[in-house]
Amino acid sequence: MAQRTAYSIGFTKHSAEAFFGKLIVTGIELLIDVRLNAASQLAGFAKRADLPYFLNSLCHAEYLHEPLLTPTDELLGAYRRKEITWSQYEQGYSKLLQERQVEHIIPPSLFNKRAVLLCSEATAERCHRRLALEHLAQHWGSLNIIHL
Repeated sequence: MAQRTAYSIGFTKHSAEAFFGKLIVTGIELLIDVRLNAASQLAGFAKRADLPYFLNSLCHAEYLHEPLLTPTDELLGAYRRKEITWSQYEQGYSKLLQERQVEHIIPPSLFNKRAVLLCSEATAERCHRRLALEHLAQHWGSLNIIHL
């Protein structure tokens, strides 16, 4: 099986110019939105209603919202309220991905294009987009991960 590359990016702490600039330079063809609250007014230029237009106009890229890779409201809320630790969040999210069997439902061919997973966190270190890509790589065995 050919080696695929998957990218990840967060939009917070980035200007629109820097965010879209990274996507353009990287040659992203598909943005996969894995945010639970993609329509939030706090998302600014990255609101789900506006993002497809910006991606098409600026990057000639497509937009896809993938709810199978979003955390549950309960899990994310518990972490944000500091009711659970990052380690507990990782375990809960991992279990959720296993239960959803995402590696069997999401086709690896999605990453035949230059695809990037989008979430709000500025870095991938403590973000579920990293965990989602690591989960897919573990099951597919042929996914190179680059965090922008």
